[in-house]
Amino acid sequence: MGFAEDIQAFADKTEEKMNLAVRKIALELFSRVILKTPVDTGRARANWQVAIGSVPAGTLELEDKPGTATISAVDAAASGLRVGDVIYLANNLPYIQRLEDGYSGQAPAGMVGLTVQEFQGIADQIGLELSLI
Repeated sequence: MGFAEDIQAFADKTEEKMNLAVRKIALELFSRVILKTPVDTGRARANWQVAIGSVPAGTLELEDKPGTATISAVDAAASGLRVGDVIYLANNLPYIQRLEDGYSGQAPAGMVGLTVQEFQGIADQIGLELSLI
């Protein structure tokens, strides 16, 4: 293999790792938000929706107390995520802001704000994991 091919192989591998990092970080962040969401019926957890490139609209008539189905949907949506894409996590229930503001004793400090504070640690951990590949 020549120099140009070596450089191209390095670039391809780097892009692949960057895309994987972006997907893993998004999934970890979004999973944490979902799992921090207080549970009564499970509707608030089930209404976390993900989309690449546009903000999800509307609400879902679903319940997901454990959050596993919602996390699986997030994982599927994030599977096509690439560096440079904009990915959105939205919950359009009319009471989600109250939950974020601490209305529920299950999540007195909210969900999203807490998870945003964890971002750097998540990114560092995933970067370390990928550096070992």
